[in-house]
Amino acid sequence: MPLATAKEQMFEILKRQPDDSSFEELLRELAFEYTLERGFDDADKGRTINNEEMERTISSWE
Repeated sequence: MPLATAKEQMFEILKRQPDDSSFEELLRELAFEYTLERGFDDADKGRTINNEEMERTISSWE
């Protein structure tokens, strides 16, 4: 079975939401799903850093 188009994926996400969801809640859910997909794609392509690197990066923000 071919992968769903972006529009089809969005419809599936929206169908899972309660009927009384607000516009903001729906947008937030779509954004969350998009962020997850981007993260999985980054991980698949090796675009990640380890915990030590993350700790150094966060420490540099202080």
